[in-house]
Amino acid sequence: MAKCEICGKGVTFGKKYSHSHIRTNRQWKPNIQRVKAIVNGSPQKLYVCTRCLRSGKVERAI
Repeated sequence: MAKCEICGKGVTFGKKYSHSHIRTNRQWKPNIQRVKAIVNGSPQKLYVCTRCLRSGKVERAI
């Protein structure tokens, strides 16, 4: 679910290191917002990351 419909940014995986250097798996999720945007001239609800919203890749519908 955590995937931007504009740029395709999704979940990334890595390791979490504790103080004793024990490694466990973890994941980083992008900041996804459900916004009403204009797509092909009509308003539509999309899941968009905040980076795309800030950079102006999405035209918001009011």
